[in-house]
Amino acid sequence: MPKLSITDLSLKDKKVLMRVDFNVPMDAEGIITDDTRIRATLPSIKYVLDHGGSLILMSHLGRPDGKYYSKLSLRPCANRLSQLLGRNVIFAPDCVRADIGEVVKTFRPGHIMLLENLRFHRAEEFPDEDKTFAEKLSKYGDVYVNDAFGTAHRSHSSTTSVAKYFPGKAAAGFLLEKEIKFLGDTLKKPKRPFCAIVGGSKISSKCGVIEALLKKADIVMIGGGMAYTFFKAQGFPIGNSIHEDEFIEIAKELIQSSGNGRGRLMLPSDIVVAKEIKVGAPMQVVKAGGAIPDGFEGVDIGPETVKAFSDALRSAATVFWNGPLGVFEIPAFAKGTNEIAHMLAKLSATTIVGGGDLLAAVQAAGIADKLTHLSTGGGATLEYIEYGTLPGIEALSDKS
Repeated sequence: MPKLSITDLSLKDKKVLMRVDFNVPMDAEGIITDDTRIRATLPSIKYVLDHGGSLILMSHLGRPDGKYYSKLSLRPCANRLSQLLGRNVIFAPDCVRADIGEVVKTFRPGHIMLLENLRFHRAEEFPDEDKTFAEKLSKYGDVYVNDAFGTAHRSHSSTTSVAKYFPGKAAAGFLLEKEIKFLGDTLKKPKRPFCAIVGGSKISSKCGVIEALLKKADIVMIGGGMAYTFFKAQGFPIGNSIHEDEFIEIAKELIQSSGNGRGRLMLPSDIVVAKEIKVGAPMQVVKAGGAIPDGFEGVDIGPETVKAFSDALRSAATVFWNGPLGVFEIPAFAKGTNEIAHMLAKLSATTIVGGGDLLAAVQAAGIADKLTHLSTGGGATLEYIEYGTLPGIEALSDKS
């Protein structure tokens, strides 16, 4: 059933309670280093303001586990949003303090407030422990909008519980709708050939999506740290490389299921290995089927793999990519990720890229604007592909 859209709501003179995802990276001084997620919510925010509404925004930042940490305050996000909008954004020092409600009562069209980090309260992540938390949040708004795809896979107070207080008035924002369009509609019936690239460090968090993609894609390319669990499953020595022994049997099953009427699993044919994960560490290229030398660990896909992946991608009509292919934070180990990113930028295919680390990598590569869609979700992106929906989406009102 299609969900209610922000465009279906009457917003004039209404207070809009909106869940956004301002979980952005910051440096030690509290300076935002990548404001992609804040910018991604601007269409919904501006739509509300342009249609005579006022806004109460709520988000989380990091994992404070129900305690206050000044370094995880959302104040820098309020300041950045104010700069982007060119208008004052009120910052609330808490999210459910009684005096905040009194301020909200005075709101007029055009007013906008960002509440302090929701996860400073344990009830955000554990709604059943204090059901009054969601109720207190709900009292700020006349209508509810969820534009935080990155947290839509969590059954939290601000994503599922609060929506129950807005029957017929809980809607999806433009960002959430865009994610559903690209991850749902586009990947449900992708133009072929459909190639998927899955990287990142752990197979444990992605075995489900790899299984789902093998049913949908023509080729599933594997890179990043998870590749070494696959190598160990094949009996290849992996030196000191990251791996998960408890997922070796699952890796074997995925390898064995490759082809046989499903997508073809494509593992790296060569890898870059290094003595240490640090700048200037001794490094070399080895064949994937050979032995990684003792004391070395895999840090990137090798040049043969870059060529093989690139050759396969050239004919693709649809590409989905989640997770970097190496330790991209160190320039010497980022070559594989960067070269594949630049390869995608040249394609005429529909290119969908997701995951926080990978978003940072493509931004650093300077090709983000050449990709079709940047998914703001990490785990949410993967779970949506695996299950076809998310709790935060299901909680919204059905479109009549």
